Amino acid sequence: MCGILGVMANTPVNQLLYDGLMVLQHRGQDAAGIATSKDNAFFMHKGAGLVRDVFHTRNMRALPGNMGVAHCRYPTAGSPADSAESQPFYVNSPFGLVLAHNGNLTNTRQLQEEMFRQDLRHINTSSDSEVLLNVLAHELQESAKGFRLTLDNIFDAVAGVHRRCQGAYAVVVLIAGYGLLAFRDPFGIRPLVVGVNETAQGPEYLVASESVAFDTLGFKMLRDVAPGEAVFVDMMHRSHFHQCAQTPVLSPCIFEYVYLARPDSVIDGVSVYETRLRMGEHLADKVAKNLPVDDIDVVIPIPDSSRPAAMQLAQRLDIPYREGFVKNRYIGRTFIMPGQSIRKKSVRQKLNTVAQEFKGKRVLLVDDSIVRGTTSHEIVEMARAAGALKVYFASAAPPVRYPNVYGIDMPTRGELIATGRSEAEIAREIGADALVYQDLEALKASIRDVNPRIDIFDCSCFDGCYVTGDVTEDYLDDIEQAREGTAATVEDDGDSRQLGLNLNI
Repeated sequence: MCGILGVMANTPVNQLLYDGLMVLQHRGQDAAGIATSKDNAFFMHKGAGLVRDVFHTRNMRALPGNMGVAHCRYPTAGSPADSAESQPFYVNSPFGLVLAHNGNLTNTRQLQEEMFRQDLRHINTSSDSEVLLNVLAHELQESAKGFRLTLDNIFDAVAGVHRRCQGAYAVVVLIAGYGLLAFRDPFGIRPLVVGVNETAQGPEYLVASESVAFDTLGFKMLRDVAPGEAVFVDMMHRSHFHQCAQTPVLSPCIFEYVYLARPDSVIDGVSVYETRLRMGEHLADKVAKNLPVDDIDVVIPIPDSSRPAAMQLAQRLDIPYREGFVKNRYIGRTFIMPGQSIRKKSVRQKLNTVAQEFKGKRVLLVDDSIVRGTTSHEIVEMARAAGALKVYFASAAPPVRYPNVYGIDMPTRGELIATGRSEAEIAREIGADALVYQDLEALKASIRDVNPRIDIFDCSCFDGCYVTGDVTEDYLDDIEQAREGTAATVEDDGDSRQLGLNLNI
């Protein structure tokens, strides 16, 4: 999961891109980068850390131009902060290209081999995003035959990327002297939306991972980029949309609605906030069937993603809703943090209890999902330490039993708490008196309630069905073996950092 932005404006875009990255910071906290273009030249600054730490006044002044792309990257296992892996990526042949990518290719090794043997292109990092950039560059070269690009050449090149690249990818690209290109994989797994700002000088266009960027930056939502579709904004600020895939099928990642996206975003015609309210309604029905509702004094959410679901659940069951945890806003997300001890320490730093909401009460804790179970176990312990008589637990998502290979760095199957365990066994592992999971069909219904036109979802982390059709048991075994084979533990002041396979997201 990453955040990407691409903009074609009438005024300098450096501040616009910076502000946009701040809004999308929840999608990536490990590294950030901005690239702009002026007079057919590129200017770029990127580095490890939060957006506010990577960019300073001197860096912003060195990013001139009215078009640009930006990227924020989240930490992956085995992917320590490294500027070489930060995006955007740049290539100068046959056309100047700067690319930012959200997602993960599943045939990276095959493409790396093709780059070396057939396309005669050198890949400088282990990042699949650099591979994708070079595939696009090669397809542009083949389409244009080395001469000037036309609109047809650009869309033909994107079609070539669709033929060669497998997996998930939402992409923004600057093409020096030509304009801004954005496209989405044929399954639309990762989100991508287009906004417009009508000015006296003409229209400005912004492409972003989530619509929340438009609200902050003064753009109006135009529409989602369709699966397999490309949008190109030329130097005259004219927008061109074209379907570049042969058989596109909208299959968005369902975990975007559960956890990843901001609640004030709209993705594929679905309000994330409204979806989470519906999750609470469906979860309430499951809780009523499986838990002694009369034995619950209060419903408490685990901040922040679970709040809408917890509020709606409490209302439907007629149980008081209370805020029992206070969140430190300056601690990152825990399930994507490297190292078990770092995650455990981070939970205590991130959350603190409001003791009076727990003391002498039987509480129902509601969280968006349970991945490793580390956070859940620590939270249950905190609730009991604050005086809770009983601690029930409800997850707004089904059990996470499989890794996500499309851009969310979830653990191997052996690290997932739900693998090989029943709900009762998981409850014992996290220390809860009882545990209720959302049903997968109910989760799908929560989204279809808002947009009935979405028939298919990528639910691979829940059901093991990978929509691209190329992820096999051997593929998952290879990923896990490589991850375990390259794992190393680095001791630092009592903490351990897990280094393993880089999924290059």
